[in-house]
Amino acid sequence: MTSPIFALCDEYVTRLAVLDPVRAGMDGLDVAFAPATDYGPDGHAARAALISETLGRLTLLQPQNEADVRAAAHLRERLEAKLAWHGIGEPLRDVQAPFGLVSDLRDSVDLLPHGTDDQWRDVAARLAAVPGMLDSWRASLESGLAQDLRAARRQALELAVQLDLFAADGTHGEFVAKYGDGPVRGELDRGAAAAHAGYAEAARYLREDYAPRAAAGDAVGAERYAVAARLNLGADIDLVDAYEWGWAELARIEAELTAEAGRVRPGASLEEATAILNETYYVEGLDAYRGWLQERHDWAIEELHGTHFDIAEPLRRVDVTLSLGSTSGAASYTSPNEDLTRPGRTWWPVNGDQTRFATWSELTTIFHEGVPGHHLQLGATRVAGDDLSRFGKNSWVSGHGEGWALYSERLADELGWFTEPGTRLGMLGGSALRAARVVIDIGVHLDLPLPDGSKWTFEKACDVLLNRGRSEAHRVHAEVVRYFGWPGQAPSYKLGERAWLAAREEARQRLGADFDLRRWHTAALDLGPVGLAGLADALRRIG
Repeated sequence: MTSPIFALCDEYVTRLAVLDPVRAGMDGLDVAFAPATDYGPDGHAARAALISETLGRLTLLQPQNEADVRAAAHLRERLEAKLAWHGIGEPLRDVQAPFGLVSDLRDSVDLLPHGTDDQWRDVAARLAAVPGMLDSWRASLESGLAQDLRAARRQALELAVQLDLFAADGTHGEFVAKYGDGPVRGELDRGAAAAHAGYAEAARYLREDYAPRAAAGDAVGAERYAVAARLNLGADIDLVDAYEWGWAELARIEAELTAEAGRVRPGASLEEATAILNETYYVEGLDAYRGWLQERHDWAIEELHGTHFDIAEPLRRVDVTLSLGSTSGAASYTSPNEDLTRPGRTWWPVNGDQTRFATWSELTTIFHEGVPGHHLQLGATRVAGDDLSRFGKNSWVSGHGEGWALYSERLADELGWFTEPGTRLGMLGGSALRAARVVIDIGVHLDLPLPDGSKWTFEKACDVLLNRGRSEAHRVHAEVVRYFGWPGQAPSYKLGERAWLAAREEARQRLGADFDLRRWHTAALDLGPVGLAGLADALRRIG
């Protein structure tokens, strides 16, 4: 596809990669390496200006075919949402834990190619650039404070803890050690030392300089939340209605959980069933855990290819990576790069000296992060043909993507994959957690009352997540910190799943006996990312 609209999409991706090489590397773009992104006010202004220019040029172009229509609509929706984020000053108060700018910067090192000495020199250059990038970020935060654009104090203090951990445990040491001895080792050691010192100084700044001037409250309020929700969902939705639906959905899942607990042992409570499973279905040791995860990823691919999906050959492998010392509390996924030399990877947090890993509760997450979830969805964009623009292949809408991944867990249940003891309870527990995210996130940030009329607090959010969202106790704190610092993202899972299920049911009703799930899945993934506002129509048009 060489239409003017596709050319503009490609040009935007290329120019943004120059302005944000860290993000370009994270996304696996095939562009020249550059060590640093400018996170200062000038860097953010340059990226906002590129968005405005691109939107202006897009208005002058006329679609030539259906692929053009989709490409233009997606580019416009994403750039308008991002420009609104810039417009309310979010880059000048961008303090998030445990996920956010700082964690991306740290993770960008691990995702760099490192097979040759020249590639390891790029790694060393990225490491050496960390202090400067953190300084530019600090300049934006200072500019925000001067304009009364303040992040929450809780986020600053939590991120300081995370940065202290990065510095104290030498977060890049294990990666650098992979190089061994050679001509680049000195550069790598100096770069890692500089990065670790940069993390330590950033932690000190947040704790001593920023936190005392930060916002005391956690809630972002209606205006900021609406912008954040649009950015994450690709739609403007009735947030109060979504809040009420979230409570109803949570109650529905809880009823299923109670019934499922009785299948572990007749009459068992959820707590009793969980205790039984934790003491019965687990693996011991990092090697055993990694091996179990890899085997299950491989099994899912084998089961699905040629039945309910057509999986391209380059996507018939997902690499499992254990994230030692992680503070995130949740597994994650990184997609293949553009030339497919970097595999799709799932990342599994390992906390401290943890050696026992529950398998009954993790199986559903394998399907979410791997296949048929994120790996199949994001990987499909990497192998898509000319009907998908480069922007479409390298962009993301959380409601679409996380909704698909949660739909994938539901699909696994429909396919009868949760046959091992407790695994369906694990799936339902994960669904309860996502429903709890809806009510916590919207309730906290919009200051909506709980069903008993009380107000949200951090402690109450932790209680709801633990006792109704069925979160593992060691993950609760990090999860709630995440919701408080990343407004609008947490509800995208359940609201996205709702959209996917509604679209599938509409297709079943409309097509009747002609409905074919494998064909529908293939066509849906071929669309690439779509905002929830346009998802139903886009899926309807594929037949």
